[in-house]
Amino acid sequence: MAAALPFHPQPLKQAALAIQHPYSESNLMKHLKLTLVAAALAAFTLTPSCSTVAYGDPQAEETINIDFGSTDLQEFTRTMVKSLVGSPNLAYLDGPGKRDDKRVICYMGGVDNRTKEHIDTEAITDSIRTELLQSGRFRFVADQKGQDQIGQQVRFQNDGRVNPEMAKQFGKQLGADMIVYGSLVSIEKKKGRSIESGGTKLEDVYYLFVLNATNIETGEIVWSEKKELRKKQRTGLFGSR
Repeated sequence: MAAALPFHPQPLKQAALAIQHPYSESNLMKHLKLTLVAAALAAFTLTPSCSTVAYGDPQAEETINIDFGSTDLQEFTRTMVKSLVGSPNLAYLDGPGKRDDKRVICYMGGVDNRTKEHIDTEAITDSIRTELLQSGRFRFVADQKGQDQIGQQVRFQNDGRVNPEMAKQFGKQLGADMIVYGSLVSIEKKKGRSIESGGTKLEDVYYLFVLNATNIETGEIVWSEKKELRKKQRTGLFGSR
């Protein structure tokens, strides 16, 4: 009579567990990952493969993301220019050598960027200065970059290569009455994705832009204005930001 084979219950126990729990936690995670990958591939497939370029309205509201953008710059410029042009303290200012033109002569200083972003604050001051010059209410002397270029030209014109009668000299520039300068600060808040938010990420940024005009001779701040902006962004479960 043949010897009986030994009985091992472990395989049967594993098989029973598999039958009882066909969707174990690891299997569910694998299934979820495969589903997400399939959805991403489907979205990629449906996305147009070609790119397009078109001109847009530079004054249109720009809301591609929450970062500082062109609309913010334009809002700051509009507010400051309107306030400066309408200020009675900056209407006219008499002084030696100004003759009949009593318009305030300004020097455009800098804007201190106290945000976490890399913001070209010169673009803000350039925009404000351009609008003020076009208003006809103010005169401006060259900033430091302009003064460097002027210095090079005066030295060039007086090194013997230019007709002495046409060579410009140091000591005849206008003296500014006011210096315009300011600061830009931001407060940022973020809330990460959670079950309560449905996987949505929330971001909020608050900007405060302050600009001042100070009398260079007396040190008195004769004008000050501020502009506040708040931007919010919601990023869904599959958002990249």
